[in-house]
This record gives sequence, structure tokens and C-alpha cells, in this order.
Amino acid sequence: MEKDFDFGIIGSGPAGYTAALSAASAGKKVVLFEKDLIGGVCLNRGCIPTKTMLHSAEIYEMVNNSLDLGICVDNCKVDFSKIAERKRAVVDKLRNGLERSFKNAGVITINAEAKILDKNTIEAGGKIYTCEKVIAAVGSSPRVIKGMEYDHKFILSSDDVLDFEKLPKSIVIIGSGAIGIEFSRILSAFNVEVTIVEIAENLLPLADIEVSKRLERIFKAKGVKFFTKTSVEKIEKQNDKVQVYISNNEIIEADCALLAVGRVPNEVEKVDGVIYIGDVAGSIQLAHFASKQALQKVVQIPFDETLVPSVVYGNPEIAWIGKREQDLETGTYQKAMIPISALAKSQCDDALDGMMKILVQDNKIIGAHIVSKEASSLIQQLVIAMQTNTTVDELKAVCFAHPTYSEGIFDCLMRLK
Repeated sequence: MEKDFDFGIIGSGPAGYTAALSAASAGKKVVLFEKDLIGGVCLNRGCIPTKTMLHSAEIYEMVNNSLDLGICVDNCKVDFSKIAERKRAVVDKLRNGLERSFKNAGVITINAEAKILDKNTIEAGGKIYTCEKVIAAVGSSPRVIKGMEYDHKFILSSDDVLDFEKLPKSIVIIGSGAIGIEFSRILSAFNVEVTIVEIAENLLPLADIEVSKRLERIFKAKGVKFFTKTSVEKIEKQNDKVQVYISNNEIIEADCALLAVGRVPNEVEKVDGVIYIGDVAGSIQLAHFASKQALQKVVQIPFDETLVPSVVYGNPEIAWIGKREQDLETGTYQKAMIPISALAKSQCDDALDGMMKILVQDNKIIGAHIVSKEASSLIQQLVIAMQTNTTVDELKAVCFAHPTYSEGIFDCLMRLK
């Protein structure tokens, strides 16, 4: 029996929209189901709105610190309603562009909740759709902690913070992964009193230890308070405030608390023969990982799942790939590290916070860790080198432009014997 579609795809986040567009470009007949907004969490309540707010925060910080650069700005202030308005405009523009891409590619979009009946059949909006292949890319949701459930006024998820129309005076951020760190940077830049509570030994615990320590020094210099090796015992609401009880017997009072303790795959009944990609698959929860999964499943473009870069945005950016130094046995590797302030470009840009570290074994890069302006772009050069098995000696033969942040890679490599 001939099926209605070659691909039935549920969810329109990075995994879903990449799968849909790549399948359509390969000449396949595609139907895409989305019960909410096209673009998924990343576009509507994650990566994109967060980065628009970060950009405003960086500009505000830059203007307030511009006197030494010969720029005098009087009465600089934040109009957060305009920041929120621009955030919505950017998201709307990108969503509209994505919807046009679907239309131009011939992807049929169904705005309804979809239910998988079997490996070839989907029900949505009272209709049945038969498909040669079904892909579920239904994403994830903010993790809920028992006893600290979101009330969306005092105890907040990341979705709630993105819906702010005005800034609180103070906030406690519980968790210091990428979400917690980026919101800490946004809110502290706008003069919100930020306190971070992290159960691990250091902030940003998935990063290399020297990156974590560098971030802690930057936060101390900017007046961001934080507690590490500390858990939250309970959160109570009192007189339009929250009181956060932490394991060192202190009580932190603030206007609200953000639970930035990760995300969990959305619940879905697994059906044999259905392809699950993106956050719901329960692996790495990154948009670019989800997109590469989609390309692998739909048009068979392979990728190395051990070489997925991580980036934490803000000023300065943080990025890494591969092995962390704390995971390596002493004496089995070489390390080269420079402060970003050693680069002429960083002095020109007045962007002196940061470092670059490269770890090497057998003349090959096995890990790289960057805290710097443009770190999100710099890390990609090292990903390419690692994926193509380029040796350190071969990289030393590459001509790096001056003055750039990229030449920091060359400077690191030249420190290796």
C-alpha cells in the first residue's frame, strides 16, 4: 500500500526542521506536525531570544565602560520593555522565515498535536497520515524539582525569565550550567543582584577546571555572588519575596528564584520503528547536535558524536571541545595555554578577560578550551582540525592573520615542544 508521505516528522525545532528541509531537498514528500510554534524551544524560548537579550546586555556594559576608550555617554539607562520588544521581533522574523522555507520546499505543515499510532501512521487533527518513515523530534522541558515546583511568579523556569517585561531587583539562580550562566550574565549586566547556587565544586561544572575558575574570577570582579558545593534545601514565599534556604545554613532573600537545573526529554511513548532525534532521544541537548542527527538519519551525512562543541554565550564567550584536563592522567599529554590579554587584538578591543588552552597527545589536539571574545567561532577551527586528524605540526604551517583572536591558536601551538 502506497503511503501518503515519505516522511512524517513530529516537532519543528532544530532536529525537526532540519529533517523536514533536508528530506524535501532530496525530493521526498514531507509532512511536519507542530502543536505549538514553528521553530521549537530553540527559536521561541531558548537559544535565539536568550542571545538577543545577551547582545543588549553586552552593549549596555560596553557603553557604561567606554570612558577609557574615549567615548563619554551621559545618562545611559536600560529600557527593558524595548529589549523585550526587540527579542520578540527577532524571533518572529526568524519564525516567519522558517515558515516560508517550509512553503517553498513543499513541506506540508500541520498545526496540531500528533499521535503516533504505529511506525507508519500518525493521527493529528482528526485525520490519519501514513508515512514510509516517522521521525519524532518532540524536544524537552525544564526539569522540575519536587517541593520547588514552578509557580511562574516567584519560582521560575527559563521560559518565565524570557517572558519578563520588567526586571526584578534581585534573583537567585539555582544551577550554573549554560542556562544559569547566560541568565546570570544578562541580569547582572542590567544591575540585577544575582546570586548563584551550585551543588558542584565549581561553576559551569561540565567545563574544563581552568575555565570554571576563570569564570569564577570574572563573576567576582563583576559582583555576581555565588555559592559552590551548596545545595538548596527549600524555597519559601514571604511578603512578595522568596527565601532560599541553602545547605550552609544561610537564607538568601530575593524577588524570585530561577531553577536552571537542566531539561528533561518530553514524555513520549516509544514505538518500534520510529526514529527519535534531538532532545527527546536523551543524548546531548544541543541544537547543533540535533541538526546533525537529523542530517544523519535523513540524508546519511555522518558526524562524529564525540566532536560536538559546547558554547556558553555572553561576555566573554566560553567554548570547548574534546577532553578536559581533569579527565586526563598526568604525564600523558601536553598543554599549551595563553592569556587572551597577550593578543594584540584583545588589547585593541579592550577585551582582556580570558584564556586559551590546547591539550595534545601524539601530535594531535585532543581538547581545546577558550574563554574569549569570538570563542564560539574560534572553537570551530579546532573542531575542524580534530575531525580531519590534522597534526600540530601541520597547523603550525598555517598562516594566521594578524591581529586576530585566531592567532592565539598559533601562539598556543608554538609553545608545544
